[in-house]
Amino acid sequence: MQSEEIREMTDEDIRARIVELDEERFRLRIRSGTQALEDPLRLRAIRRTIARLHTVLRERQLTSTGRGR
Repeated sequence: MQSEEIREMTDEDIRARIVELDEERFRLRIRSGTQALEDPLRLRAIRRTIARLHTVLRERQLTSTGRGR
């Protein structure tokens, strides 16, 4: 998921997506402790997507308060 796609989403959609990805990341981390993952790079991709989502939310917070400059 690229930043442009994230910026088209609403704040509520972004928060919901963060929750979904956190749950998926948790399940993958637990599974990685007991067996080899099919796609071990998926954990990295999820972590980076969550960071992008948080970044866009933070940008919106800063611009709405006028402190983004």
